[in-house]
Amino acid sequence: MRTLRSLQSAKRLKLIIALVIPSIILILPTSVFPFDGITIIQQRVIALFFLAALFWVLEPIPIFATSVLLITLELLLLSDSGLTWLQHPTDASFGTMLSYKEIMATFASPVILLFLGGFFLAEAASKYRLDQNIAGLLLPKFGKNPKMVLLGLMSLSAVFSMFMSNTATTAMMLAIIIPLLKTFPANDKSKIAFILGIPFAANLGGLGTPIGTPPNAIALKFLSDAHLTFGKWMAFGVPIVLVMLVLCWLLMIAFFPSSAKEVNLSIKVDFLKTPKAKLVYLTFVITILLWLLDFAHGMNSYVVAMIPVCVFITTGVINKEDLKAISWDVLWLVSGGIALGLALEKTGLATLVIQSIPFDQFHPYTVFICCSLIGLIMANFMSHTATANLLLPLMATIGTSIVNMQQVGGSVYMVVATTFCISLGMSLPISSPPNALANATGLVQTKDMAKVGVLVGLIGWLLVLGMMTILYLIDFLS
Repeated sequence: MRTLRSLQSAKRLKLIIALVIPSIILILPTSVFPFDGITIIQQRVIALFFLAALFWVLEPIPIFATSVLLITLELLLLSDSGLTWLQHPTDASFGTMLSYKEIMATFASPVILLFLGGFFLAEAASKYRLDQNIAGLLLPKFGKNPKMVLLGLMSLSAVFSMFMSNTATTAMMLAIIIPLLKTFPANDKSKIAFILGIPFAANLGGLGTPIGTPPNAIALKFLSDAHLTFGKWMAFGVPIVLVMLVLCWLLMIAFFPSSAKEVNLSIKVDFLKTPKAKLVYLTFVITILLWLLDFAHGMNSYVVAMIPVCVFITTGVINKEDLKAISWDVLWLVSGGIALGLALEKTGLATLVIQSIPFDQFHPYTVFICCSLIGLIMANFMSHTATANLLLPLMATIGTSIVNMQQVGGSVYMVVATTFCISLGMSLPISSPPNALANATGLVQTKDMAKVGVLVGLIGWLLVLGMMTILYLIDFLS
C-alpha cells in the first residue's frame, strides 16, 4: 500500500512539474526570450513544446494521450477558430494563427494512413498465422548450431519488423523461443543472447522500411519534397539493417557464448487454405510489390497503403473485433508529432530558433554529427516516437535554413540520419517496448542489455554517418 501511495505521489509530482513550467513560459513577457521579434503565438508554441517534451519524458499520462492534449491545445491557443478572447489578430506582435483545418488534418495525414495500411497487413498476417508459418518454414534452414539458430531468429525478427510492429514481432518470437530455452543448461549464457537478440533485431529491422517504426513515419512528413519513395528508403535502409544485424549477432555470440552443441527448434507449419487466408497471402505480396515498384505504376506508398485496408475491410478478413487490436495509440502519437512540427514550421518559430544559433560558425559536419548523436542519446532514455516528435521538426529546419548545411545534403540527410540514430537507441529496458518485453522475461539484466546496446548504438551511429556521407558524395559527383 505504501509503495502504491509513493507511485501515486510521484505521478502527481510529475504532472505538476509538466504543467507548471509551460504555464510560466506562457505568462512571461516576450522580451525575456533570447530571440528577436518573437510573437505571442510563437511564445505559445514554445510553451506547448515544453509541455509535450515534459509529458513525453515524465509520462504523467500515456504518451499517446499527450498527443491528443497537444493537438487540442493547438486548436484552442493557436488556431483561427480557437478561443476568441485569446486572439489579437490586429496586434502586430501577435503573430500568424494556424488554420484549424491544418491542425485537424494531422489526424488523417497521408503518413498516418501509410502506417494504418501496415497495421492492417500485420493484423491480417497474425490472424491467419502467416508470420508463424513463415518462421516455422524458414528457421529449420539455419540448422541446429546454436549460433546459426540465433542468426535465424534475429534475421526473421528483423524481416518481420519491417512490415509489422516491432513489439508484436518481439512478442511472437519470444513466445517461440522461451520454451526452447528450458532445455538449455542452467548456466548457459547463450540464453541471454537468444532473449536479447530478438528485440535488438526487431529494433534494427524497423529501419528497413518507411512503415517499420513510427519515427520513420514522422520523418516522411518532413521529406515530402524529397520524393523519397518506399523503394528508395529500402535501398539505403536495408543495407544498414543487414550490416548492423550481422554485427549485433557477432556481439551476442562473443559476449554470451553457448555451451550447448545443438538446438532442436521445431515449429509446426500449417498454412491455412481458406479463401480468406489465400486472400491475405495474395494481398500481402501484391501490396509489398506495389510499394517497391512505385516507379512502374505511378502510385505513391500512401495510396498503395489503402489497398489492404479496403480489401480486408470489405471482405471481412478484418472485422470490428480485429479493429480493436489495431495500434490506434501509435497513430495518435504520430499525429501529435506531426501537429507539433506543423506549429513549429507555420509560426516560423523553428526558423527563428535555428537562425538565432550561430550554426554557420561551425563546420556543417560538426552540426550533422552532433544532431544525430543527440538523437541517439535521447532515444535511450525516452520513447523513440517522442524523441522523433521533438527532434525531427528542428532537424528539418536546420537542414533548410542554414546555408552551410547544404554541403552535407540539407534536410534530407539531416532528418534521415537522426531518424536512424533514434531507432538505434536500445541500451536500456525503457528504450523501446521490445527491450521491455525482453527484460520482463527475467532472463536478461539491465547491464547485459546496456553492454551490447551501447556498442550497437555507437557502431550504428558511425555506420549511418558513413552511409550518409557516401550517398552525399554520389549525389555531389553526379
